[in-house]
Amino acid sequence: MIKYTLKRVGMAVLTLLIITFLLFVLVRIMPGNPFPSERMSAEQIANKRAEMGLDDPILTQFFRYLGNALHGDFGKGTSLYYGAPISTVLSTAISNSFRIGGLAVLWGSLVGLVLGITAALHRGKFLDGFCTVVSILGVCVPSYVFLIFLQYTFAFKIPFFPYFFDSSRFLFSSVIPALSLSLFTTSTIARFTRNEMVEVFDSDYVRLAEAKGMYGRGLVMKHVLRNALIPIVTVLAPLIVDLLTGALVVEKIYGINGIGKLMVDAIAGEGIDYNYVLALGILYSALYIGIMLLVDLLYGVLDPRIRVSSGKKEA
Repeated sequence: MIKYTLKRVGMAVLTLLIITFLLFVLVRIMPGNPFPSERMSAEQIANKRAEMGLDDPILTQFFRYLGNALHGDFGKGTSLYYGAPISTVLSTAISNSFRIGGLAVLWGSLVGLVLGITAALHRGKFLDGFCTVVSILGVCVPSYVFLIFLQYTFAFKIPFFPYFFDSSRFLFSSVIPALSLSLFTTSTIARFTRNEMVEVFDSDYVRLAEAKGMYGRGLVMKHVLRNALIPIVTVLAPLIVDLLTGALVVEKIYGINGIGKLMVDAIAGEGIDYNYVLALGILYSALYIGIMLLVDLLYGVLDPRIRVSSGKKEA
């Protein structure tokens, strides 16, 4: 297991390093001016470029940026937040997005599993049809449409929750965006759980367990659910990244100072803030790679045959 883990961690670090280099190069060769040229003269822009080292060779810039990033320094913005350190702005945005996204992941996963298990245990019956319809509606309705519905119902008509995000009432302010973000996750997990459990129920080893007299909760927990979890974990991984980094439209509509809103502001502001785009791109990549690494390690826990077969190939 240790060799399996070290190999996966090494591949993850190498992948992140390659992606970081490609992102850095792409951002540097993008056309346009990273500074608000309407408010800066050509001389001021030239001085600013020299100050930030943008005229140095690309490899020199990259290794300098990489060294600073490893120490938590992503530089300063060129047009957002009056040149405040990006790491300071990111810490607040990450905190807001992760707390709301964490609630959405927890709610979506739990409700999705309950709906999927219920549908699989009542295959072909009313509850199966009801859970299937709910999951289809959740996939078809965009999260921002559900957000507007929740805002109108529970913030305007029934003023129980804040209409916009209020950091002083974080818990109450998180309910509406977390529920709206969890809708797609709930539906996706419900559909995959139902389909995978039905497939496992029809497998030979489950029929053998039933022939030996195993029924009810023991059969579901020991044989059915555990074997159905591997593809479910695979589907859940990218959904977690999307929820933790915040949906762009949801955060913009609800006024959440999170990662998604920050990305929109960096691209659609007075001038494209390339430093924020680069830092956020690296953050998105690191989160995705980290989650997929965790999934790889969970594979080895859920199905020991995976790490055994990996060890045989290496031998």
